[in-house]
Formats: sequence, structure tokens, C-alpha cells
Amino acid sequence: MSEPQSSLLLKKQLAELNKNPVEGFSAGLIDDNDIYRWEVLIIGPPDTLYEGGFFKAHLHFPKEYPLRPPRMKFVTEIWHPNIEKNGDVCISILHEPGDDKWGYEKASERWLPVHTVETILISVISMLADPNDESPANVDAAVSVFTFIPIMWFRFSFMVGCHPQAGGTQWGPPPPSLLSHATGLDICA
Repeated sequence: MSEPQSSLLLKKQLAELNKNPVEGFSAGLIDDNDIYRWEVLIIGPPDTLYEGGFFKAHLHFPKEYPLRPPRMKFVTEIWHPNIEKNGDVCISILHEPGDDKWGYEKASERWLPVHTVETILISVISMLADPNDESPANVDAAVSVFTFIPIMWFRFSFMVGCHPQAGGTQWGPPPPSLLSHATGLDICA
């Protein structure tokens, strides 16, 4: 019996990522015998609340990939408006293709078969840097991030620096550019 197209495509994408790594993340298989289950490590983007953090997540691909999107779940605890409290990622490109029954997303923003592991992870890194405040999956995180960024920095930096799964060893105050943007104050470094 021949190997499914989805398996061949995922093997090709994994080989490409190994040959030409992309800055900001690394990806591999959870189990070498299962091409449909991936583990990724995302580096917190600079000048964000997540800077300096290492965040582990899993991607689970359906057999119908690339016609259907994978599911992504953070294993490392992360507080973000577009990540559910259980770690499930809520981002447009991981939503089933077609029209959004709630009308928040255009069909072109949702899953398309041209997406790859690389485009998914670049989108997630972008989401970490620029959360979508229009349809948060974690309302508590949305309120705290969009209302209390300077206060929440200390919660994030503690999680990034001290959370055993995060892998961070140092934490400190946020970059001045982040604080001055959030508070409107001119803060010198």
C-alpha cells in the first residue's frame, strides 16, 4: 500500500525545516514513527512580553492535511489572549476552511492548503507579538494584556524566567519601548 500524500508532504516539510532552519522556532517529531505529531519550540519574540522565553507546543496533523488544518496546543503554560487556558491556539489560519459562521473572519484568513508548518509557526510568532483583541480565546488574558501591560509584564517575566518548562533563567523589567508605549510615559533605559 502506498504512503498517504499527507505523510509525504509532512516529511518533505520536516526535511526542508531541518535543511533550512527558520529563526524563531525549531520543529521535530514527537515520535519518529508518527509524522502527524510534531513538537515545536518557539522563542519569545523580541520587544514583547514573551521575550527571552522558550515555549513548547504540539502540532497534530489530520490525515486529510493539507486540505484540513492541524491543531496546535502549547505545552508550556502561556498567558495570551489568543491561546485558551488549556493551551489550544486560536488563530485564523488554523480554523477549518470556508466561511466563519460567526462572521469574524474572511474565508481567505482561514486555513488554505498552501499553508505549511513554517507559515503556521511564523503566524503564531506574529500572534505572540501582536495579539488579536477582536476575538480573544482567553478573555482574562485579553483584559490584562490590553489594559495592564506594565503590571502583567512581571507575571509574564516570572513565567518566562522561572517556569520549569519554559527553560528561561533570567528575568527583569520590560524593554523601555514596551513600557512607554503601554503607559504613554517617557521612560529612560
